[in-house]
Amino acid sequence: MDVARAAAAVIAERTGVERHHVALVLGSGWRESGDRIGETLVEIDNTDVPGFAQAAVKGHSGSMRSIAIGDTGRRALVFGTRTHYYEGRGVRAVVHAVRTAAAAGCSTVVLTNGCGGLREEWPPGTPVLISDHINLTAVSPLEGATFVDLTDLYSPRLRALARELDPDLDEGVYVQFQGPQYETPAEVRMAQRAGGDLVGMSTTLEAIAARHAGLEVLGISLVTNPAAGISKTPLSHEEVLEEGQAAAGRCGSLLARIVARI
Repeated sequence: MDVARAAAAVIAERTGVERHHVALVLGSGWRESGDRIGETLVEIDNTDVPGFAQAAVKGHSGSMRSIAIGDTGRRALVFGTRTHYYEGRGVRAVVHAVRTAAAAGCSTVVLTNGCGGLREEWPPGTPVLISDHINLTAVSPLEGATFVDLTDLYSPRLRALARELDPDLDEGVYVQFQGPQYETPAEVRMAQRAGGDLVGMSTTLEAIAARHAGLEVLGISLVTNPAAGISKTPLSHEEVLEEGQAAAGRCGSLLARIVARI
């Protein structure tokens, strides 16, 4: 927590504002979406802020931005990358961005990701609201006797707002595997039988830490490919990036409208 407070202090100094209001973590395929939220007023290299590192995944940005939300006087803090658990930097590094967002004054965080879809009616390029999650990493960002209620972790209020703005949005349960290898067809079948609709390598640990920090959480996945065993072609990160770029217009517009209403 001390590192998060130190990071928030640097962000306040570099941006010239005491607090930000909404934080966004942009996952694979979401990079261009942040441009549609508003004018970027300040951009800060991750390495200039305590606890942050360079982007380790192609398609992520190695900086964070302070973006004006229209003419409201409110600011969005947009993280262009995230730390994945498979990078081996530990759980604290994985959730550092959301803890920094809370320390910077944010009351809401929007967590995005690129993922594999388990429903045939969701072609690549489909955004899906996360209604709940299954954490298969076998770790937690919480330490000691820290008991946090995860009922309605993914805010029903914000999901209703998103569906109001885009009535075609579906919802689904996101299943996080540790990675970095893609899931096997057998693992995908297991996720389906457990009630999963989406599979990926991020988000759930961040969401837990965000709830603990008092943030309201909205999760949005972008289906970038059918999951293993459903896909008829081999999985690749290049496909994830290509589908994200193709869907940037719809996703960026959706994010911008949601953030304006939060």
